[in-house]
Amino acid sequence: MYDIRVRLGEELRIDAADRNWPEDGPVTLRVTGVRLVGNRPQGDGWVWLEGMKITPDDPDGLRTQILVRAAFLAGDGPRR
Repeated sequence: MYDIRVRLGEELRIDAADRNWPEDGPVTLRVTGVRLVGNRPQGDGWVWLEGMKITPDDPDGLRTQILVRAAFLAGDGPRR
């Protein structure tokens, strides 16, 4: 089980290394939902973050889902 700590409405900067599909680089996400991934490989924890992808050109953001490492959201993880 993971100790996931994230607040709805929180804005997170997620580096490419903390994402499953890092092609578009780092992302700033305003979180609207969180859900665990049930079919994750053993020892490899991932969490779906749902929210609005914030950019300088669009501060309201576009709705998206981002698969991030559970360690990124852990109470003692590398939060930004």
